[in-house]
Formats: sequence, structure tokens, C-alpha cells
Amino acid sequence: MARKNMDVSQSFRDLGAQFRGLDSRDPSSWPAIPRYVLLAAVALLVLGALWYFWVSGAAEELEGERAKEVTLRADYKTKLQRAVSLEELKKQRAQVMQYVNLLEKQLPSKAEMDALLSDINQAGLGRSLQFDLFRPGQLVVKDYYAELPIALKVTGRYHDIGAFTADIANLSRIVTLNNLSIAPSSDKDKVGALTLEATAKTYRYLDPEEIAAQRAAASETQGEGKK
Repeated sequence: MARKNMDVSQSFRDLGAQFRGLDSRDPSSWPAIPRYVLLAAVALLVLGALWYFWVSGAAEELEGERAKEVTLRADYKTKLQRAVSLEELKKQRAQVMQYVNLLEKQLPSKAEMDALLSDINQAGLGRSLQFDLFRPGQLVVKDYYAELPIALKVTGRYHDIGAFTADIANLSRIVTLNNLSIAPSSDKDKVGALTLEATAKTYRYLDPEEIAAQRAAASETQGEGKK
């Protein structure tokens, strides 16, 4: 037993002796065991450095992919909202176009204006009203339609005048009564009669030629303004 302990102690002393007096500038002259230990340490350091750089690169790549995911999610939400808004805008546009088409059907064309004036006149005559004045005014041209004011003055009974205004409102074309004024008739022969004075306004859509002329005039005006 004592012999074995002495052998182990001697082995450790021999091993320790190999690590004493090593020349750090010439590792090739070292005994075998120190050289192997140095090589193992260098290998561990290299493996550790490689592992560190690999882990760092993987972490950066992971962060980059996470950032891409956040960006893609935000982009998806934005596009989804646009798609929903686009469908809603399409529905609203369709509703507006239906309303515009309905209004256009209520607006007479240039050729139909005479018939509309006749309808207004017939509405008064049909209620036994006397026309003291029926004078179309100057046509006022807007961007896409034209407005025609008509000075009216009719005399008749109260209920007949009321029915006349209702008939005007129920015409298939748009006609409005503005600046209404009702007063007793100045005609002494018509006891109890009233006189209605008003400005009727009717509208018609512009022909394509008139719209083109309007745009040309607007462009010319803008050009002169820039000069």
C-alpha cells in the first residue's frame, strides 16, 4: 500500500516537473503533456469564439426576422383596412351615382325646357288662377347645370294658390318657388282674391357641348390669371 502511494506521488512530481521551467517563447521545446494541454486550451478558446460568433449571428438574424414579422403584420393590417375602406367607398360611390342619375332624370334637357314652362303655366290655369306675370329670366349657367329663374304673379283664391304650389312641387321636374309674397288682390272686382308673387326656379342639365364650352372658358380664365 505504501509502495503504491509512493508511485502516485512520484507520478505527480514528475508531471509537475514537466510544467516547470517552460519557455513561453518556444512551446515546441515543451514536454509532451504541456504541449497537449496548450493545444487543448487553444482548441477550447477557438471553439468558444466560434460558438460566440455563431450565437451572436443567430441572435441578430432572429431579431431581424422578428422585426420583419412586425413590419409584415403592420403592412397586412394597413392593406386589410384599405381593402375594407375600398369596398365601402365603392358602395358609397354606387349610391351617389344612383342619386345623381335620379337627379338627372328630374332635370330636363335644353329641348325639354319649353315643355316644362308649359307645365308650370298649365298648373296655374288648372287651378283657375290668373297669370298677371310669367316672365322667364336670364339663364344662369353653373358647372354642370343651368338655372332658369321665372318671375310669377298669379291671382286667385287662397286654396287654389295653395294647390298650385303643391302642384309645382309634384312636377316630375325640379321646380322651386322662392321669395314668395302673398297679399290681397288690388283688383276691386275680385273680392277675397289673393295675389302670389314668387320667383320659380327650374334647372336643366348642360349638353356635352355646353360643358365643353364651360371648361374651355374656365381654362382660358385660369391662363389669363397666370399671366
